[in-house]
Amino acid sequence: MEVALQGTAGVDDREKAVQVAKNLRWRGILFAGTITAMAGFVDGVGFVHFGGYFLSFMSGNSTRSSAALMTGDFAGWGMAMSLVGCFVGGVILATLITYPLKKMRRPVAMYFSAMLLLAAAISGYFLPQLTALLLAAAMGVVNVSYSRSGEVSLGLTYMTGTLVKLGQALGGAIIGLATGSDRGVYRLLWTRYALLWLMITLGSLGGVLAYLRLGLGSLWIVAAGMLIWASLAMIQELRTPDDPDEPSGPRAGTLTEIS
Repeated sequence: MEVALQGTAGVDDREKAVQVAKNLRWRGILFAGTITAMAGFVDGVGFVHFGGYFLSFMSGNSTRSSAALMTGDFAGWGMAMSLVGCFVGGVILATLITYPLKKMRRPVAMYFSAMLLLAAAISGYFLPQLTALLLAAAMGVVNVSYSRSGEVSLGLTYMTGTLVKLGQALGGAIIGLATGSDRGVYRLLWTRYALLWLMITLGSLGGVLAYLRLGLGSLWIVAAGMLIWASLAMIQELRTPDDPDEPSGPRAGTLTEIS
């Protein structure tokens, strides 16, 4: 009986792996990867301008807040915790705004994020500290654009989970090659996770380079990019017919599809 159950579990795991491989379409990966690159851009600008604080990676700010508190840097602790609070606040607001929606959830969240990015670009000329808070909120908001059944299905501004999946896919690929098993579905799956990581890395590089030339004026670039990407998401949503039986989230075959 136990052997039979283990065999069934193994089949289920393989079926899930195959389904994941099918759902991670390249078009969706590239679309989400571009948003990830924008998050990296924001983080690169913020890291340099605000002295090592993160605007999209809240684990780093949580560590900084603890270190600052224990070393007596209360201003640093307050800055780090304020960024964390604004990030979470952005997620809360975006969740409340998009909750009643189904078809337009993604573009609405992205437009909201773009508006916050535009506000941050404007405030950069007058109140740089407010700029940091607005950027953190914008990064929290954009994560809600990839949600399914009320939960975020893809983290756009943090890569730890993606790197874990990358490692798992590479491990599965190695096992498949060594044993000839059907873990071969992982052979190319890892490339999709690797691309997401690469995009946030390249985005950070672009953000730092832009900041060195334009200062906080570089935020206009990422704000414009988010507006364009939100418009693409809206056009795709409008072109896709409604399906009353389909759960909330990306629809199969769409430009933004990814699970």
